[in-house]
Amino acid sequence: MLWETCQKVEDVSSHDTRSLIGDLKDTLAAFRKANGFGRGIAAPQIGKLHRVIYVNMQSGGFEGALINPVIVRQDDRRIELWDGCFSFPELLVRVSRAARIDVEYVDEQGQKQTVAAEDDLSELLQHEIDHLDGILAVQRAVSPTAFMTRKEWERAGRPR
Repeated sequence: MLWETCQKVEDVSSHDTRSLIGDLKDTLAAFRKANGFGRGIAAPQIGKLHRVIYVNMQSGGFEGALINPVIVRQDDRRIELWDGCFSFPELLVRVSRAARIDVEYVDEQGQKQTVAAEDDLSELLQHEIDHLDGILAVQRAVSPTAFMTRKEWERAGRPR
């Protein structure tokens, strides 16, 4: 299921969509509590092929669902970082992402929104939107050797 492209959500106010958002929020909170990390989750990670992500980024002050998110602009400037994933929590992958993006989406109230995301929020949204397109972080590795375990990363002082 993680390799499949998700379908657009047609009815934001439906019971199914509201239930999905609640499940994403609860699953992310439970994962964070159990593991001590986790900032976002996409619907296919809980077995639903719908274009919904949920973000809880305390450091960036951004929390909520993004329904049908689309990257409408991205910087040429790139950032390279170690990317972790809810789907394989003990593995980190070195990836390159746009430093700044603009994302259009529909919020939980059905209103069109745009977020200008930089650095950490930018890379997180790119990661989660990739999930909606069936792309995993391992496919974005900057090289065949750009992998390390979470324990190796922590021993190395959590390099960016």
